[in-house]
Amino acid sequence: MQTQLLQADAPGAIQTAAAILQNGGLVGIPTETVYGLAANALDGAAVAKIFAAKGRPMDNPLIVHISHFEQIYDLVREVPEAAKKLAEQFWPGPLTIILPKSARIPDEVSAGLDTVAVRFPSHPVARAVIDAAGVPLAAPSGNLSGHPSPTTAAHVMNDMDGRIEAVLDGGPCSVGVESTVVTLAEQPPRLLRPGGITLEQLRGVLGQVEMDDAVLHPLADGKCAASPGMKYKHYSPKANVIILDGSLEHYIDYVNTHAGDGVAALCYDGEDKALQVPSICYGGEEDCGEQARELFDALRELDEQLHAKTVYARCPEPEGVGLAVYNRLIRAAGFEVIDVG
Repeated sequence: MQTQLLQADAPGAIQTAAAILQNGGLVGIPTETVYGLAANALDGAAVAKIFAAKGRPMDNPLIVHISHFEQIYDLVREVPEAAKKLAEQFWPGPLTIILPKSARIPDEVSAGLDTVAVRFPSHPVARAVIDAAGVPLAAPSGNLSGHPSPTTAAHVMNDMDGRIEAVLDGGPCSVGVESTVVTLAEQPPRLLRPGGITLEQLRGVLGQVEMDDAVLHPLADGKCAASPGMKYKHYSPKANVIILDGSLEHYIDYVNTHAGDGVAALCYDGEDKALQVPSICYGGEEDCGEQARELFDALRELDEQLHAKTVYARCPEPEGVGLAVYNRLIRAAGFEVIDVG
């Protein structure tokens, strides 16, 4: 299969992508969070191709993307008041809401669960493709399963060239980490995956919102993943990532003491000057939004530029958007954290 790279603003590009999706094919599309690997969400056979292209386990549910709020009524059994409040505040945007699914959702989308995850993206290209295709789109991140998520069309091409029909280039993603996922299928509501919409913002709308234990810890044995990003090691470069939790002084001392062949650092802007190993920076220490935008690109650079074998990463502050950065990085590290004081 030859993968077309389409420029989103080129004449006919949106229509070409829509035609591929209508015919059961796969297209990499931009969203404000990360690039998605899209298929017709109402076509189980098309959705199954996503799992094959990504090498994704079939028990890992997908998110369904819509382009107008009213489309949610066709996908779920009921839209509670809490969902309407969240949609009014955060849609279109980087928030996914889980609700009991309607009969229209194939099991391939929901991984056999009785619920479905729905999102209304803010990216104009994503919404234009959904409109042109005339169907909601199932779209996990457009990377090989386990690899860092793609925030540019080039990232998708690196992972998916020859595996899918097309990639639609709409420029770099503005948020940089996957959407926040909250389930309303149980009470009280529960945060399953942090993202650009923070836990504090959710609580500001709904009041009580619990944080699932799997946000910061491995999913318990035997427990089903209710959301993408809960069950498996994710977002990981080829290098072995180890998070160092502690002061900058102790971080620098630990990295320099363990300098050697194949050792690299993932640090904040400016800290690389004090390190005696090759380094990649992923934003300013006080700017969680910048860290989120740059994290996945930095993880890819550790492989592609530094060819690192062991990476010592600065530990993000797990608050606000920083919770999303920490969640992604701890999974990239396979939950390996060293307290350096």
